[in-house]
Amino acid sequence: MKKIQTKFIRITLCLLMLTTATKAIELDSKNRDPKYVENIVGRSQKIIDKLKLKDTVVSRNVLNIVANKFFMLNDIYAKRDTNINQIKRSTLVGDVRNAAITAAQNEKETALYRSHFAFAADLSLFINDKQIEVIKDGMTFGVVKVTYDATLDMIPSLKKEEKALILAWLKEAREFAIDAENSNKKHEAFGKYKGRINNYLSKRGYDLVKEREAWYKRIKVRDAKKKKK
Repeated sequence: MKKIQTKFIRITLCLLMLTTATKAIELDSKNRDPKYVENIVGRSQKIIDKLKLKDTVVSRNVLNIVANKFFMLNDIYAKRDTNINQIKRSTLVGDVRNAAITAAQNEKETALYRSHFAFAADLSLFINDKQIEVIKDGMTFGVVKVTYDATLDMIPSLKKEEKALILAWLKEAREFAIDAENSNKKHEAFGKYKGRINNYLSKRGYDLVKEREAWYKRIKVRDAKKKKK
């Protein structure tokens, strides 16, 4: 009897997952400026195109999930700005005013936290983990790969565990960059982790100044060889 119940539960869960996965994701475009929507959809499409999805239904759902993420981020930051502007125009002063502004910032952080994990969860209904990585990289200008590859090229002697930690930190930075309000803030998120990586490598005994100088020389040699070809 227990085996039958277990089997029934598994079948029910599978059916629920299939139902959820096939549910269409609607584009959250209502009451938004059509030109803004067009811009966000176009931006999202460029990211989605990297996946080369053949299933048009899956492609449309993934596109809408990414576009809706951008819409949500805009809404969260717009609400924060509105709240702070209202506080600045109010009669609040001193510590009370500062506390109100801090509360508005905290409300923004809470909203970002709640929406952050839902994004990957929604994508996972239609695409696999590697494809989600592509989406995340597309939303953050591919900084993870560019920085990681450059670091390995600059310091060829990096150990396996050092490479693993550097990549993990860059991916952690990417999670913050995804939720950043603009490109400058996205790069700022990576900048903090790049500083952490540099400090880590210095403590591990790497002379980053010498490593960088040697790297530049190798690049010049490679460029010169390419020109000869």
